[in-house]
Amino acid sequence: MDSESERVVETKSSLWQNEFVRLWAIRLAALLAAFLLGFVPMWLSSRNITANLEQTTRDLRRSRLHNTLSSAVINARRAEYETARQNASSFFTEVRNEIDREETNVFSTAEKARITGLFSTRDEIITLLSRNDPAAADRLSDLYIGYGQMNSAP
Repeated sequence: MDSESERVVETKSSLWQNEFVRLWAIRLAALLAAFLLGFVPMWLSSRNITANLEQTTRDLRRSRLHNTLSSAVINARRAEYETARQNASSFFTEVRNEIDREETNVFSTAEKARITGLFSTRDEIITLLSRNDPAAADRLSDLYIGYGQMNSAP
């Protein structure tokens, strides 16, 4: 029985002593190392690019909100109340969608709290624009200034 166990041990150890097996094991290890040397830097680069893309997308959405509000103010000042009303309504809808969005939200928690205060004038502004009231331009300007201060505050 001892001779059989010695043969099994000799067989297992002789596998790694075989030149052909060792050569292929070394080649496989070298191939794996080469793959990882190429993969890891590309993966890190991809991760950084993805993070930059997400930040740029958030910045773009934030700029679009600002531009929509700017358009509403300009149209109200030019007495184009219906277009201003549509822009203001679009602004409030988009802001509400951003606040409700759970992933990749453009507003921080502090900004969400501040922007909720801006919503208190929503119905009043939309009503004034629907009535073609020139006071709507002043209200929209105040909203624009408040939104701009919110964006520039840390």
